[in-house]
Amino acid sequence: MRDDADGRYVVADIAGEQVWLLADRALYWPRERRLFLSDLHLGKGDVFRRAGIGLPSGGTAGDLDRLGRAIDLTGATSVWILGDVVHGAVHESAWRGTWHAWREARGGVHFAALTGNHDRALAGAGLGVELLGEALDVGPFALRHEPCEVPGLHVLGGHLHPCVAIRELGPRRFPVFWLQPRATVLPAFSEFTGGCHVDAGTRDGIVVCAAGTAAWIRRPRAEQAPRPRPRRA
Repeated sequence: MRDDADGRYVVADIAGEQVWLLADRALYWPRERRLFLSDLHLGKGDVFRRAGIGLPSGGTAGDLDRLGRAIDLTGATSVWILGDVVHGAVHESAWRGTWHAWREARGGVHFAALTGNHDRALAGAGLGVELLGEALDVGPFALRHEPCEVPGLHVLGGHLHPCVAIRELGPRRFPVFWLQPRATVLPAFSEFTGGCHVDAGTRDGIVVCAAGTAAWIRRPRAEQAPRPRPRRA
């Protein structure tokens, strides 16, 4: 495994495929020129404001700026979202205009999505996103919103919003890619999300996304073959 020189991504081998883990919280599959991300949560701020909770606007534009950077960096021709494209009911709000203008500028990129637990309104939202259902297997990967066990395939999922605290950087927690032997959990793409602390196993890898940089803080350890037992003479 090697790192990109300026820290915008690290390269990892997952299920026999080379992928890039981007500081902008997306996973790129070069062989298919496909970008994966999870938990975009479009309209989340609007949902909170309609509930009477005062929040600043503009979060969608910031998230889409990062997504645009990821597309430009990788040259991806498709973006697949692993669930939770939207956060709730889809109203005629400012974020929809921002989304449509941004999508129009990216007309050559195909967008598709799995259905996540927040996506009840996605089918009728008119966002120009192909719906892939709740599960899809492609190549060595099983695409799921909620990570699970799929025999014979490596799961790519989200939902958990994995993060870690780095003692040297204070109490703040940072989003991470959580690489497990049979599953990789992507960080939440949206900046406006909470996080679940990663309880990594001894063979897991962790890539942190912080200050525009992706970096290994723990590399995955390959499974070791059992030692042969000595034979009796």
